[in-house]
Amino acid sequence: MLQSERTETTGLGARRARTAHGAAFVETGQGEPLVLIHGVGMRLEAWAPQIAALSSRCRVIAVDMPGHGESDRLDRDATLGDFVAWLGAFLDDLKLERANLAGHSMGALIAGGAAASFGERIRRVALLNGVYLRDADAKAAVVARARTIGKGAADVDGPLKRWFGEGSETAPVYELTRNWLQAVDPEGYATAYNAFAHGDDVYAARWPEVRCPALFLTGSEDPNSTPEMARAMAAAAPCGWAQIIEGHRHMVNLTAPDAVNAILAEWLSGEGERS
Repeated sequence: MLQSERTETTGLGARRARTAHGAAFVETGQGEPLVLIHGVGMRLEAWAPQIAALSSRCRVIAVDMPGHGESDRLDRDATLGDFVAWLGAFLDDLKLERANLAGHSMGALIAGGAAASFGERIRRVALLNGVYLRDADAKAAVVARARTIGKGAADVDGPLKRWFGEGSETAPVYELTRNWLQAVDPEGYATAYNAFAHGDDVYAARWPEVRCPALFLTGSEDPNSTPEMARAMAAAAPCGWAQIIEGHRHMVNLTAPDAVNAILAEWLSGEGERS
């Protein structure tokens, strides 16, 4: 059941609504529902190019992750499983019996957990710039960053350099992303980042059980959500499909929106799936 309260204007032509469990979202379009979950430190506006492009073909629902945008926080010690349970409550509140689901980065981990846990309720799943079984060095680095963020010493420039690469500082999407990172609730950010740091292997062994069409998309230059990870997940999923955007990094849905939108449209149409 939805509360009647509506909050800030998103700039996407709609105002956020809030569910009974405190999740803030916008929706537009008609047809099959497509739920979009952004990454850690971001907010639902990070999906603006996809919302604009895909709302002509389906009912697009973009949600603020817990502790981000206007959504309520989870407990500080929340795990990835708690974020997946939060998504289940969100689907219940919107009375979505079946939905297509796409997540970016931390949102991809949540989407993967949902695909493994919710069975036929997830019609299709797409992981954009998702992580999978980090090696020891990558694991140590992300856990160390989680500890630093948990102490209230969040770094803005470090993520931006990893996400966009050197020489991108003047790009409008770089500045937009910087603004979102600077505005994020510190406690919500720390909670999500800790779950992100420890979540890459939580559902990793479950991909063979996921029967729905599963898209794994990343940028060829993404150093953390690598093409090798995308291909490994696609190989493990019975209906997996890997797509690599050449020359792009972690924020590929913002830096290569036309290419990403075309791939997502193909995924939604059912074409390109591996039988």
